[in-house]
Amino acid sequence: MAGRGEGPDFVEALARGLDVLTSFGADRPAMSLSEVAAAAGLARPTARRLLLTLEELGYVRSAGGTFSLTPKVLSLGMAYVGALGLWDVARPHLEALVARTGESSSMAQLDGSDIVYVARVSVPKLITLRVEIGTRFPAAQTSQGKVLLAALPAGELDAVLAQPSRSGLPPYIGRSPEQLREELTEVRARGWALADEELAPGVRSVAVPVRDGHGAVRAAMNVTVHAAETSTEVLLAEHLPALLRTAGEVSADWARWQSRPHVEVDRSRSAG
Repeated sequence: MAGRGEGPDFVEALARGLDVLTSFGADRPAMSLSEVAAAAGLARPTARRLLLTLEELGYVRSAGGTFSLTPKVLSLGMAYVGALGLWDVARPHLEALVARTGESSSMAQLDGSDIVYVARVSVPKLITLRVEIGTRFPAAQTSQGKVLLAALPAGELDAVLAQPSRSGLPPYIGRSPEQLREELTEVRARGWALADEELAPGVRSVAVPVRDGHGAVRAAMNVTVHAAETSTEVLLAEHLPALLRTAGEVSADWARWQSRPHVEVDRSRSAG
């Protein structure tokens, strides 16, 4: 994984440390030193030094010859979410939407050709995919991803779609690039997107954009249902209107949050 930096200021050691952190996952929650080295593409002595450094910083723990991440790693992702104000703004609206629909709802943002979940309120249902904050899926196979891709300028869209997914899921072969672009044109025109069992069997969802104070699409919000329980007609006729209202409320609150007065206070000066 390491060794891909090109700029004169690229810090290879930092990149390798991040490779170690991202080598862990739901399928690899705990690994030996050799397994970490193999997963991160590093020499064993290098992986050992990085793991011991991360352990001293509190991001990794070791026990019985294996290493695993600690909850402190969450602070890295939540710092990003917190800086945007997304979770604080969206949470009450997501909770109200879930209470109204009885279905799970999430927010995601685009990262390369993938979406990454940044907020979620779920209900206990037998859905084949595990979703939590930080989960990554190929954008073109999800309703939220289609909304976010549709908001990109044409030139940027081509560059994004050319990037390989980092989700670990196999490429979707049920639609050609031309068909995807035609669908994204429709999504852009109507303001919502549907994904009907494209990501996994039984998973059906509809998504709409969430905009910032300048009207730019910065995130997408969805309602996810089990295909065997909720038809496409019910999803669009009953849940989509509630989702559109909720996304409008989140967008308005987010715009107000972004425009809030903010003053930095020099504590050392005020203390004197």
